[in-house]
Amino acid sequence: MPKRLARLLLLPLALLGSACSPLAPVNVLVTDDTYRLMADQPYGEAKRQKLDVYLPLEGVAEAPVVVFFYGGTWRNGDRADYAFVGEALASRGIITVIPDYRLYPEVTYPAFLEDSAAATAWVREQQADWQPEPQPLFVMGHSSGAYNAAMLALDDRWLGEHGLSPDMLSGWIGLSGPYEFLPIINPDVKPIFPYPDTPQDTQPFHHADAASPPALLLAATPDKLVDPERNTGQLTEKLREAGVSVETHYYESLHHLTIIVVMADPLEWWEPVADQIDDFVRRHSSGSAASSP
Repeated sequence: MPKRLARLLLLPLALLGSACSPLAPVNVLVTDDTYRLMADQPYGEAKRQKLDVYLPLEGVAEAPVVVFFYGGTWRNGDRADYAFVGEALASRGIITVIPDYRLYPEVTYPAFLEDSAAATAWVREQQADWQPEPQPLFVMGHSSGAYNAAMLALDDRWLGEHGLSPDMLSGWIGLSGPYEFLPIINPDVKPIFPYPDTPQDTQPFHHADAASPPALLLAATPDKLVDPERNTGQLTEKLREAGVSVETHYYESLHHLTIIVVMADPLEWWEPVADQIDDFVRRHSSGSAASSP
C-alpha cells in the first residue's frame, strides 16, 4: 500500500483519538523524510520562546526563508501541530521557521508581537550560519498569526526594537488574517487588547502605506470567523492604492481552518494554497538576496 494512501486511511483514526489541537492529526498525513528538523531552538528566555526550523534536504545555501506564525486567537497554539506547514514548504526548497510565542492569559498585546519580532530577528541572525549570503526573508501567518505577520511587515515598531526594519522583508503572506477588527466584538479577544479604548495603531490596516513590502493575501469566502471582505478585501484595496504589489486569492471551497489544512500533503489537491505561496516566494526571491541590516 502506498505511504500516502496509508496516511489517508489513518486520518479518521487520528481524528477520533485526538483530544488536543484540531490540527494535530493532520500531521498523520505528512512524511518526515523531506526535511531536516532543528527543533527547540531558543530565541528568548521564556518557556514559549522557542522555535523549530525545517531545512530542505538540498540547496539550503540558496533557499529563501519563511517565518510562519500560527493562529489560535492569541490564546492557544503549539508549533508542533504545524509540522505539515514546515514539510509543505521545506519539501519545496524553502527554509521554514515555526516559533511559539507567549499567549493570553500569560501576556496581552503587544507581547506576542514582541515575541514574533524577536523570533524573526533570531532567524535573520542565524541566516549567516545557514547561508554564505543571507537569502530573501518572508513572514507568514494564519488567522491571528497572520495579524502578527502583518504587523511585523507593516508597522516598523516591532522589528525596530531589534535594529531591523520591514524593508528587510522580501514579502509577507497572510491567510485569513484579521487586519482591521475595531470595535472588538469577539469576547475572547477583548481582554487581549486594551479594550474598550483600543487605539487604531493596533490594527495592521492603519499601517499599510507605499513603503509596505509585497503581500500575498489568501482568504476563504465562506469564512465566518474573520470576515474576508472587511479584512483581506479592505487591506488589498489600501495596499493597491498605495502602489504596493499585492496578490489576493479567495477560495469558495475552503473555510477558516481548512485554508491552512490544505497545505498538508496529500490534501494539496483540494486548493493550490501551498503552490501559490511557493510561487509568490520564488518570484519575490528571484535575482536578489536579502541585504544586510
